[in-house]
Amino acid sequence: MAINALYGQYFQKSKIFLYPLLDIKKGSSVTPIQTYLGWDGYYTPEDVKLIAIYKSREDAQYVNFEKNILLKHSRLADLMKINDNEMLAAFDFSDISDDWHNLIEGKYSKLTPNIKRKISNYFQNNPANHVYINSYLFPSDYFAIYSELLQCDENLLKEVGELCSKPDLEKEILYEKVQDLQITKILD
Repeated sequence: MAINALYGQYFQKSKIFLYPLLDIKKGSSVTPIQTYLGWDGYYTPEDVKLIAIYKSREDAQYVNFEKNILLKHSRLADLMKINDNEMLAAFDFSDISDDWHNLIEGKYSKLTPNIKRKISNYFQNNPANHVYINSYLFPSDYFAIYSELLQCDENLLKEVGELCSKPDLEKEILYEKVQDLQITKILD
C-alpha cells in the first residue's frame, strides 16, 4: 500500500507507539478505550508509565483478559477500577526509558531496532496503517514521498528528520479530578 495523502488528524502516540510493546495480541476482544502518557496528579510522562483505560465488563472474555493477561503482565504497575464502567491499568516502561524519552520528544526514528520491529509487526496485518507507521519509524525511506505531498524541499524534511509530530501532552495526559473518580485499587 502506498502513501498518497498525509495523515491529517491527531492520533494518540501512546496507543500507536507504546501499546504494541505490551505484546497484547492485536484483535483481542478487549482493547483500551484510550491510552495516555500520564495521569494528572498521579503519573507524569517522566514516570515512564503507559496508562490504559479499559471498559470494565463482566463477560467471560473480559474476566479472562483481566485475570490471565492484565494481572499477570510483567509491566503492570497498577490496576484500579476508576468507576463502575472503567478500569485503569498503568504499565511500567522504565526498562526502556531511552526509547520512552525518544517517543516523548517525537524522535520515532531514534527508537531502538527491536522496539521499531515490535511496533511495525503489530500493524503488519493492517496495510493502510502499517505504511504510515513505517514512514514514522523509518523516515529516510519516505522523505521523497512526503516532500511531494507537502510540496516542499526533500532536504528540509531530512533536516527535520522526522515525519510524525511529537505527542500532544494536553491530549496524552488523562485529566480526571480525583473527586470525580471512585477508585478501587486492585493491586495492593
